[in-house]
This record gives sequence, C-alpha cells and structure tokens, in this order.
Amino acid sequence: MADVQTKHEPLFHIVKRDALPWYKSWLIRIGAILIALVVCALLTMFLTHENPLKVYATMFDGAFGTPRRIWNLLQSLAMLLCVSLAVTPAFKMRFWNIGGEGQVLIGGLATAACMICLGGKIPNALLIIVMIISSMLAGAVWALIPAIFKAKFNTNETLFTLMMNYVGIQLVSYFVMLWESPKGSGKIGIINQDNHEGWLPVIGEYEYLLNIIIVLAITIFMYVYLKYSKHGYEISVVGESQNTARYIGINVKKVIIRTMLLSGAICGIAGLLLVGGTNHTITTTTADNRGFTAIMVSWLAKFNPLYMILTSLLIVFLQRGANEISTVFNLNQSFSDIITGIILFFIIGSEFFINYDVKFRHSHKEVK
Repeated sequence: MADVQTKHEPLFHIVKRDALPWYKSWLIRIGAILIALVVCALLTMFLTHENPLKVYATMFDGAFGTPRRIWNLLQSLAMLLCVSLAVTPAFKMRFWNIGGEGQVLIGGLATAACMICLGGKIPNALLIIVMIISSMLAGAVWALIPAIFKAKFNTNETLFTLMMNYVGIQLVSYFVMLWESPKGSGKIGIINQDNHEGWLPVIGEYEYLLNIIIVLAITIFMYVYLKYSKHGYEISVVGESQNTARYIGINVKKVIIRTMLLSGAICGIAGLLLVGGTNHTITTTTADNRGFTAIMVSWLAKFNPLYMILTSLLIVFLQRGANEISTVFNLNQSFSDIITGIILFFIIGSEFFINYDVKFRHSHKEVK
C-alpha cells in the first residue's frame, strides 16, 4: 500500500505583484485610509470619550473652515510641494538627498542677505532678480557639495546630506545673531518692514497667490522634465542600474551632479518664497521640517509630480486638522500627532499590498 505523507509549506510567502492598474492601487489606498479612520475613531472614544465624528468635523474645519484657512492651507501645500519636487529627481536617481532642509535654509539665507544688504540701495525690481539668482545658486551649491563627493569618491549621500542640514542650521543661527534687531533679541524680526524692499509682489488681494502660481509652474516643468526629456530618461536609467547606464553610454557622474544642481536650485526657490514671499524674515526653523516631510510626499506619490499635489494636500490637511483638534478639545499636541501618525502608517502600509501579494500555504498529500 502506498505511503501517504502530508507535505507542509510555509504558512505564507510573499511574492512581487505585477503592476496593478492605477484604479486598483488607489482603491487599496482609499481602503487603508478608511480603516485608519475607524481605528482612530475607536482610539478617540477610548482615550478622550469624544465623539469621533465631531473630531473629524473639527479637523475638516481646521483646514477648510474659513477662506483665510483655505489660503493658509494652499500656501503650506505649495511650500511642501515645492520642496518635494526638489528632492524627487535625486530620489528617482536613487540618490537619497536627505538635505532638503539645509538647502532650503541656505536659499532663504541668501535671500535674507540680499534683502538686508541691498535693500534701499538698488531698485526693488533689480533686488528681486538678484534674490532669485542668489537663492537658486546658494541652494544649488549646497546640493553640489555632496553630489561631487558621491560622484568622485562614492561617499554615503544619506549621511553627507543629513550632516549638511546641521551645517546650514548653524550658518543661519550665526547670521541671525549677526543681523539681530534689536540687538540682544536673538532674532532678525521683519526685514525691511517699513519700505517692503525685497518683498515679493502681492497679486491682487491674495497674499500667497504668487507663491502658489510659481510652485504650480515648477510642478508642470518637473512633470515634463522627468517624463519626456532626455535628462529625465537618463535619471530613470541611472536609478534602475548605474552599470546599465554606463553600458549604454550615459555619464553617470555628470547625471548625478546635474540632477543635484537642479534639486538644490529648486530648494533655493523654496527658501526664496518662504523668506521673500511669506515670512519676510529667517530663523533656523524657517524650513519647518519640510525637507524631511517632502521625502514621504515624494515616495507616496511614486515620484510623480502630479500625484504629489494630492499627497502634499493630505499631509498638510492632517497637520492643520490635528492642530485644530488640540485647540478645540483642549488636548495636548501628542494626541493629534497620534491621530496623524496612525493615518500615515496605514497609508504607507498600503504600499506593501500594492507591490506585493501574500500567498497562504496549501497543504497537499504526497504519495510514495
């Protein structure tokens, strides 16, 4: 009689999915958000005994409740999107540029220097042109330093760009103390508050409209650049395999340096918009961690500039809504951060199920 044995496979194994249609991937993401909202609702009832629907309504009101809140949200969205667009070409090339924070600060520092040193000494139109050029050059140079070391000596770009952030912060701190007004205050205050020299122009009654228009133009440019230009193609090939890129005649070192120059220049523009168009001053917190948040925005959007509009909106909405929850319900910031973290955790986790399929084992009998 044949000996029948049961062969056991692992409980489950993970396999790479074929590319899902776009609508299925978005259905998975939306499902993850809905599950996250349910989890947050249960946690809210357990910890605060508040009505979760009321909490969610408060989040929405915090972001969209008044025209002023909407404009502030659009301004924050534009600034986060600008930095996200800046780091995306490097990420697509698999150059992990964690230095967006420092590049934005250095661009803002160059802008502030022009406003302080040249304000009132040259025509305002010329001053703004000098500010634009200076901020882009400063950001580009700050990104160029780790790019050269990576291209020439294959240094670790993650650590290098991260350390450049701290150098940038200390440089800003030094010049804040140098330019502080009044002396001993430890801050610069509003630059050229009396004559508005170097302030970017306001379009109509909309204070942040110029910033939004500039970032929209950068978004369109970056989409076309990455998807349809020769440089965008080279970035994709280098990101897939540097050996393949070299084999087909692409100068990898040149691509790394060129791409980081672009990345830094756009970060410099973000610094220009923050200092010259929004805050009209500079501090060590001007970038407000956008350089790090931009990493998540870019990654969630799969390095697609158009999708980044949605992911930036989601992040800014959560931040604004979380702050409103803390204020209205008299909760500490930690609880609102927990809500934001849970939602982001589920969204990030959904990417696993978009890219991979979990296969559970099937036991079968083997006849010997």
